[in-house]
Amino acid sequence: MRIEENYSLEKHNTFHLPVKTRWFMEYTNEEELGRILRDEYFQECLSLHIGCGSNLLFINDFNGIILHSAIRGICVERESDEQVWLRVGAAEKWDDVVAYAVSNGWGGIENLSHIPGEAGAAAIQNIGAYGTEIKDVIESVETYNQLTFEKRVFTNEECQYGYRSSYFKNEHNDPYIVTYIVLRLDKHPVFSINYGNLKEELAKYPEITLETIRKAVISIRREKLPDPDELGNAGSFFMNPVIPAAQFEQLKAKYPEIPSYPAGEGKIKVPAGWLIEQCGFKGKSHGAVGVYEKQALVLVNLGEARGHEIALVAESIRTAVKDRFGIVIMPEVKYVG
Repeated sequence: MRIEENYSLEKHNTFHLPVKTRWFMEYTNEEELGRILRDEYFQECLSLHIGCGSNLLFINDFNGIILHSAIRGICVERESDEQVWLRVGAAEKWDDVVAYAVSNGWGGIENLSHIPGEAGAAAIQNIGAYGTEIKDVIESVETYNQLTFEKRVFTNEECQYGYRSSYFKNEHNDPYIVTYIVLRLDKHPVFSINYGNLKEELAKYPEITLETIRKAVISIRREKLPDPDELGNAGSFFMNPVIPAAQFEQLKAKYPEIPSYPAGEGKIKVPAGWLIEQCGFKGKSHGAVGVYEKQALVLVNLGEARGHEIALVAESIRTAVKDRFGIVIMPEVKYVG
């Protein structure tokens, strides 16, 4: 167990905001986590459990306890002729998990390559890219209840997954900390390559394999998304809005070039990046906050930005999109403080 006081969180948020926390606690196993949760001082303090901070916007210093998992490990829990089940520690870097699966010839998460963050947070957020979401391969999620200190294993159905949402993100539910996730992967995968420009990128390769899909996804993401180590950002700042088909048809009549994707019966998903770009924000800077020149979904820290400054730019973008298109776009990033 590791405990630090007045600890800098600059390396624990990918915007690289110079914020601090009163206490930082890191545990390496479930037993240590249980001891922390049962501690009377911990129970009296404001607390927040984080991954690597790739989906957080700290508005101010955190006057409480930041809790972080160091539970690692990837192992085969069981397998059949067709599938393999991987048990993954919550602190494993998600892209390392994808690389491990691809190197072993197991399919299902190759489209989720190069997404920053840790495995536990990926399951909470229901990360997705190129027509794939982690909910498609989640078998179960192992957790610790912060209030009752009891362990609970959630089935896929019990996780209540939706677009960038899950049971764990619902503030009305008991708070749970993810310790392990179990992924169900295919030994004879069927590729999903028809989303966005993935098929076009794959045309550059002699054949379609797990390895080439991973390479293509990484290439696309590197082309359109900045490296957080070089330019502070949290990836896609906004979620793609899902609107009624009737509303979309009205917009399409006015904007024939508007892109879209099916999102279930009577629903259409519209790329938020396109909406933002049409409002003129792409490539523009607002003080120390910028909208990335290659992808309007991404807000970047140009050097000395503060959290509240990023939040103000985000709000001006939301207002502009609503005023022009009548669509409310919601942050994918979680505001803290």
